[in-house]
Amino acid sequence: MTDLKRTGERAKAAAGALACMRAPEKNRALNAMADEVLRATEEILSANAQDVETARAGGMSEALVDRLALTEKRIAAMAKGMRDVAELADPVGRLLSGGTLDNGLRIERRTVPFGVIGIIYEARPNVTGDAAALCFKSGNACILRGGSEAVRSNAAIVQAMRRGLTRSGVNPDSVLMVEDTSHETAQALMRLNEYLDLLIPRGGAGLIRRVVETATVPVIETGVGNCHVYVEKSADIEMAAEIVFNAKTSRPSVCNAMETLLVDAQIAEAALPAIAARLAEKHVELRGCPETCRILPQAVAAAEEDYAKEFLDYILAVKVVDGIDAALAHIARYSTHHSEAIVTRDYAAAEKFVQRVDSAAVYVNASTRFTDGGEFGLGAEIGISTQKLHARGPMGLEQLVSSKYIIRGEGQVRV
Repeated sequence: MTDLKRTGERAKAAAGALACMRAPEKNRALNAMADEVLRATEEILSANAQDVETARAGGMSEALVDRLALTEKRIAAMAKGMRDVAELADPVGRLLSGGTLDNGLRIERRTVPFGVIGIIYEARPNVTGDAAALCFKSGNACILRGGSEAVRSNAAIVQAMRRGLTRSGVNPDSVLMVEDTSHETAQALMRLNEYLDLLIPRGGAGLIRRVVETATVPVIETGVGNCHVYVEKSADIEMAAEIVFNAKTSRPSVCNAMETLLVDAQIAEAALPAIAARLAEKHVELRGCPETCRILPQAVAAAEEDYAKEFLDYILAVKVVDGIDAALAHIARYSTHHSEAIVTRDYAAAEKFVQRVDSAAVYVNASTRFTDGGEFGLGAEIGISTQKLHARGPMGLEQLVSSKYIIRGEGQVRV
C-alpha cells in the first residue's frame, strides 16, 4: 500500500512554495508541462494502448473505451488546455472586498489557494492534465488518484508534467500521483485530513457515493449527469431532432450527454418519429413509456430505474408527458442537477422552465453538451459541480481558491 502520509508531506511542502509563486513563474511552468506532454506523445500513446487492450479484454463497453482512449489529437488538446490555463488571469491574491473600520483597522479579503487538493477519478486520462493545470495555476498542489483502467496512461502523463516542472525550476511534487489503485488506498486518501484541504471526486454515481459516504476531508461533488431534454408542445421539430441527436450521440460517455427525452403529448405523434429517425443513424436503443412504444414500435418498454440511470452509452430513456408541469415534476424526481434543456418557441414556457429547474446548467433551445469549462470560457475544468456550496457547474480557476482576511493596524487592541 502506498505511503500516503509521505505523499501528503511532499504535497504540503510543495503547496507552501506554490502559494507564493507569481503568475509569470506559474505560466512558464504550465507551458513547460505542455511541451513535455507533447514530447512524450509516443510514450503516452503506448501506455494508453496497453490500458485500452486490458479494458477491452475485461469487457468494457466501447462507449467507455472511448473515454479511456487517447489519440495524438486528444494529447495535443490536453497540452493546449494547459497553455490556455496559462493565459487565464491568476485567481490568487485578488481583492474581494476591503475598507477601514471605525477603529482605524484596515481590513481586506483576498483570494488564496486551498493548499493541497486530492482528485479521485475514473477512466478518463485527459482529466489528469486538466486537473493538474488548474490546481497548479490556482496555487494548489494536487494528489491525483485515477482508476485502475487508466493507470499506465495517467502515470505517463504525470511523469511528463513533472519533467516540465523540474525544467522550470519548480518543485515537481506540486503534481503527485497515487499509482496504487486499491480500494484501501482510495479510502485512506479520503481520510487524509492532515494533508488534504479539499477532495474532488470525478466519475460515476458509484464513485461519488463512496467518496461522500467515506471521506472525512471536505468534498465537492461532481460529475453524475442524468441530463434531460424536454420537447415542449410549441417546439420546432427539426430543431428538436438536431438538439437531441447532438446531446445524446456526439459523445455519449460523458456526463453532459443527455440520458432522458421528455416529449409533450400534444406534439409526440409528429416529434417522436422525426427524432427517432435521427437517432437511428447512431443505432440508439430507445427505452420508452407505453405511449412512446405505441408511437415507436422499435422502442422497448422502459423500466422505472431507466429514468434514473446515467447510461453513458447509446441508450435513451423516453417519456411522453402531459405538459410542462409533468415534465418539471419528472425532472425534479429523477435529475442529478447537472444539465437540463427545453426546446420551445414559447417564451413563457422557457422562462418557467429556467426558473423551476434546479440544476447547475439550464438550457433553452440548445444541447446539454455545452456544459463544459472550455465551452463556457473558463479554460479547462476540473469537473462539473452538482452541489450548491461554494461551486456549482463547471469548476475552473475561480472555484479552486478560498479567501482570507488581512487586517492592518497601528497598535489597536480590543476593548
